[in-house]
Amino acid sequence: MTLIDRKILSPVANGLTRRGALALGGAALLVPAVAKAELVIDLRGGSFQPLPIAIADFAGDGGVLVSGVITNNLKRSGYFTPIDKSRHPDRNPPFDSVPQFEAWKAAGVQALVTGRVSRDGSGRIKAEFRLWDVTTGTQTDGQQYFTDPSNNRRVGHIISDAIFTKVTGVGGFFDTRVVFVDESGPKENRRKRLAIMDQDGANVRYLTNGDVSVVTPRYSPVAQEVTYMSQRMGEQPRVHVLNIETGQRQIVGNFPDMTSSPRFSPNGARIALSLQQGGNANLYAMDIGSRTTTRLTSTGAIDTSPSYSPDGTQIVFESDRGGSQQLYLMPSGGGEGKRLSFGAGSYSQPSWSPRGDLIAFTRRGAGGFAIGVMRPDGSGERVLTEGFHNEAPNWAPNGQYIMFFRDPGGQSGGKLYMVDITGRVEVPVPTPAFASDPTWSPLLTAGK
Repeated sequence: MTLIDRKILSPVANGLTRRGALALGGAALLVPAVAKAELVIDLRGGSFQPLPIAIADFAGDGGVLVSGVITNNLKRSGYFTPIDKSRHPDRNPPFDSVPQFEAWKAAGVQALVTGRVSRDGSGRIKAEFRLWDVTTGTQTDGQQYFTDPSNNRRVGHIISDAIFTKVTGVGGFFDTRVVFVDESGPKENRRKRLAIMDQDGANVRYLTNGDVSVVTPRYSPVAQEVTYMSQRMGEQPRVHVLNIETGQRQIVGNFPDMTSSPRFSPNGARIALSLQQGGNANLYAMDIGSRTTTRLTSTGAIDTSPSYSPDGTQIVFESDRGGSQQLYLMPSGGGEGKRLSFGAGSYSQPSWSPRGDLIAFTRRGAGGFAIGVMRPDGSGERVLTEGFHNEAPNWAPNGQYIMFFRDPGGQSGGKLYMVDITGRVEVPVPTPAFASDPTWSPLLTAGK
């Protein structure tokens, strides 16, 4: 990834007190107790009102593109309500001057973002922004970014992350990419290709050409690599690892039978997967470097869909050992599984949050599919969204949002959606065609 340099931007020289501009990626997971006057959305209780925010058009060549990316990101998050530009009391507020706070306050604005984009002597762009608390009349954040002109949209994502983190106290997720299965053609003969895009649906490109069918891609938590299962006509399915930057791919292991459901360990050094053996399937872990394998389960059931805890000590997986698909927990080195799910219906596709506090899952019952979450001990189960066919929940790197796909049935196909952990925010994720099996990247390099 192209490096983006960052510098903290001092407040304009007007005597205002600067309140803790944050470095990207260093936010706490939950919002701490704060002074009443500070600009903040408190997400702890799951009840919140979106923050009215105005994102002024950034000055300079490419500035409107950057501010447009920020506006779209913050709106889609569900935690902000960008004020229509027709209500802006000043369409082009000077970047190095203090805004007319009373006018913005009268327009119903609580937070204001101003910015500009320029070029330095080497041809690099310099993007700057300031975040203002309109209520208190203070600058709460301000930063500069230096990068190649081709990174205009990425700068918009990085600024979005800085604003999101400052206001919510939760880490960012906009400067990320999503790998998914692009599906085209008739229902009976779908062409399935791996594709990658920015988290907002921009910059789509294809990673496979569709000559073999692909399913269940999973991003490495620490690198630009993805593991997935592919099957060529007449051959057994195989698990692959693809380096997204170089295009290099390799088959993981040389198992004689069908392998499926691959998932990276938190450090990216191992892959847990399911190996079919006759009528049952067991879980194995393979060290990518040495190719040594360790058997994790040994039952007459179908054990599949392993997902590591963020500290790498445990694995949650699905199994029908009790008669129906349910979720189980075991040490990452293998051992007896403890059942976690006890609600009505069957449970599958567990995915452990990067924060470690929740496990997402698909629950099937009463003719429908739900995406839900529970704590790692099985308590606190909550349904976030329901539909005819919802599947494949996968976490954003900040543990605040889940992406999944919904298939309405018939000759139609899957579409991607994003839901937050309160279940109050649900938005579609644009893709060029039908799509399934989304998997979120870690945050891209945000600077130094």
